[in-house]
Amino acid sequence: MYRKNEHRRSDGERFAKLAELDEGIFHTTDLANLWSIQKKTTLYQTLSRYLKRGLLFRVYNGLYSIKKVSEIDRYLLGVKALHRPAYVSCESILYKYGAVNQSPQSITLVSAVSKVFIVLGQKYKSRQMRDECLFNDLGIEIADGVRQATLSRAVADMFYFNPQKYFDVENSKIINWPEVKRIQKQVYDDIA
Repeated sequence: MYRKNEHRRSDGERFAKLAELDEGIFHTTDLANLWSIQKKTTLYQTLSRYLKRGLLFRVYNGLYSIKKVSEIDRYLLGVKALHRPAYVSCESILYKYGAVNQSPQSITLVSAVSKVFIVLGQKYKSRQMRDECLFNDLGIEIADGVRQATLSRAVADMFYFNPQKYFDVENSKIINWPEVKRIQKQVYDDIA
C-alpha cells in the first residue's frame, strides 16, 4: 500500500547524513541537497523545527551548524562562509608559526575571489589566487577539517601576492627557504 509520507526521511536519517560528511557547518542549499528537499518552505520548516529543538544552530541566515556557535573553529567558519574552495594562509599562518610578531587584524584566506567579510565579529580577508595555483595542493595540509598552508607555502603565497614582502632576520630563521623556493617553482613558476 502506498503511503503519502513514504519519501520523507526521519530526523535520524538526516543527521546521519550530516555525520557521514564529518563537517559541522552547512549552507541551506547544502542541506536541501543532502536531505533531498526540493521545496523551500519544507526546508525552512524543517530548519525551524531543528533550531527550536536545539539540533541545529544558526550562524547567520543561510548558514547552520551542528555545534554551538561558540564552539565553531574560526578558520572553518571563514572557509564555510566564503562558500567556495579556499585555504588559510598568508598572515594568519605566518603569525601561527611565529614568522611575524604582529597579530593580524583578520584571518587570511586564499580563494578565487578577493573579498573582506565579517562573521560573528571575526573579520576575514580572502585573497584572490589564480585557479592553477589555488588548486595545487603542494604545501597544503588539512588540520581540524580545514585546508591550511604550511609555513613554507604561506611564505610562498605572500611572495605571490607581494613580491617585495620583507621578513626580518630574527623571524626568518624559522622559515625553510629551500622549501619555499621549491613551492614557488612548482606552484607559481609554471603558470602562463
